[in-house]
Amino acid sequence: QQQQRRVQGLRREAAEYYRGHRVPQRMEEALNSLFTLRPADLYGELANYFSKFSRAPVICKLVGRKVLDGVGQPTLEVEIYCTVKNYEKRICSTVMSSHSQISENALPDTAEADDKERNDSVNTAVEMVNESLNTMLRDLKPTDQCKVDKVLGEYFRKKIEEKKEIQNQEGEEAEATLALTSSTASATALSGKKKAAKPGKKVAVAERMIPPAEPVESMLCGSLAIGGTSLAIAKAGATISHIPLYLHIALLKHDQDSPKEMTLPLPMVTLLNCEKISHAKLKLVKEVMLIPPVQLSLKQGIERVLVIQKEIMRLLDPPGKVPSPQLADSKKGKAHNIGKKAPPQALKRISHLGCLITGCDNLEQPLLLMQTACNNMGLELGTDMHLAINCAAHEVMDYVKGKYEVLTGMFKSADEMVDMYVELINKFPFIIALIDPLRKEDRQQWNNICCALGSKCYLIAEDAAKYISQPKIDENIDIPMCSGVVLKYINQTKVSDLIELTGLLDGQRHITILGSPDGESSDDSLVDLAVGLGARFIKLGGLSRGERVTKYNRLLAIEEELAKNRTLR
Repeated sequence: QQQQRRVQGLRREAAEYYRGHRVPQRMEEALNSLFTLRPADLYGELANYFSKFSRAPVICKLVGRKVLDGVGQPTLEVEIYCTVKNYEKRICSTVMSSHSQISENALPDTAEADDKERNDSVNTAVEMVNESLNTMLRDLKPTDQCKVDKVLGEYFRKKIEEKKEIQNQEGEEAEATLALTSSTASATALSGKKKAAKPGKKVAVAERMIPPAEPVESMLCGSLAIGGTSLAIAKAGATISHIPLYLHIALLKHDQDSPKEMTLPLPMVTLLNCEKISHAKLKLVKEVMLIPPVQLSLKQGIERVLVIQKEIMRLLDPPGKVPSPQLADSKKGKAHNIGKKAPPQALKRISHLGCLITGCDNLEQPLLLMQTACNNMGLELGTDMHLAINCAAHEVMDYVKGKYEVLTGMFKSADEMVDMYVELINKFPFIIALIDPLRKEDRQQWNNICCALGSKCYLIAEDAAKYISQPKIDENIDIPMCSGVVLKYINQTKVSDLIELTGLLDGQRHITILGSPDGESSDDSLVDLAVGLGARFIKLGGLSRGERVTKYNRLLAIEEELAKNRTLR
């Protein structure tokens, strides 16, 4: 009897438990609705029905891992695990792209120091993800991007404050050491005779006073952990919501208001990387890019770029030989190499940017090469295809002379650079964008070039806008006067930062371009970010190397999906 009473008590307890969770009522509803449907997989439909009432997944674990990017540099991978229906489940992962702040022609010692700093930063980021962030984000919903990014931002600010305290302590210790030796140094200085400079002696000073280069912004060691975790959470939120990442980003930007139509960013496809090699005189141009016209679909535009690229490879065989403009109408030149089975020699010279490498002797040569290739294919630049140039002017500034080294031994002041660009655009009107035509510090010349060329082409800041990933409270974006900026998802940049920043840029009528860093990874999230944020252009490099082609393939897949859903504008 006692055992029967215990069993009856358990039954009553169970009945109350299930009634409290409305299980009998929902079971009856499910059975009644499914009987009329009579699905082939009855239990599958029952699982789908009851999954609507399960708890929302929450983050249970973060895993940080050191991996390699597309150029063999160490970078960070972040994996997200969530508790889904009482079980731990791996949701997704993201791999951050590495980004170097030093120029390509940096000295070996500088490059070695940068490699060590990068390695230390990745190791610290892995530790942050596996320890601090793993604990702080546990039990948060991956769909709550704002809350997650707020936690990440507070953690980052705390780390910055700790870094400043350490630097202040080191500074005080250095001042104390200096005070101990100051008396000895003063005595030595007084005892020595001051030597006057000889009247005829020349001192190496800048020929013209120019605004000094802004100091390189000090990055927090391990800051990759912030950006990597934020992006991984965004991917997890999209996966759990059963929507693509680009739509998840668009919903975050527009406060969950689903856009009726979406536009694809126009690709800036890099075809030539003008290498600064010993026998080549041209120093200024870093990339020559093609932009398909808006009338074409993305697929048609990429196919047209590939046709032009194939012709350029033919013209560059043997490599480094730039054709004269007369080749444009040469039928003999067009028939050259037809029937050869071996690939062109230019294939052996592919840049880390995924494009062909060549050297030129003047600014017009790469443009004439593009014009020749297009003419040979029956295409007209300015109508069937457009051109953009990444000048990367900051890399050719000679701070001793205070001028830009455009060609080997040929230097121009900032004002002369503006005149040169005006002449260039007037001669080649099919150029619709100049990226980094000047240093960020030459703000007056940015104003001048915008006044002179703003109605003819886009004047884009990339290096001149590399420190704006953190929107300022007063909405003041520290960039020179320009048409738009290239944004990169690097270091401590969070998804919420990009959403806020693109909103500010849209309000100021600046063009937004999402660009991939030099050290790209195989992660294609950048494409979804560009589509979801409504970027005007996307700069992914060339159509070679797997880590770059993956992103173009993702862009093509999104175009197909939007067209199928009739949401492509």
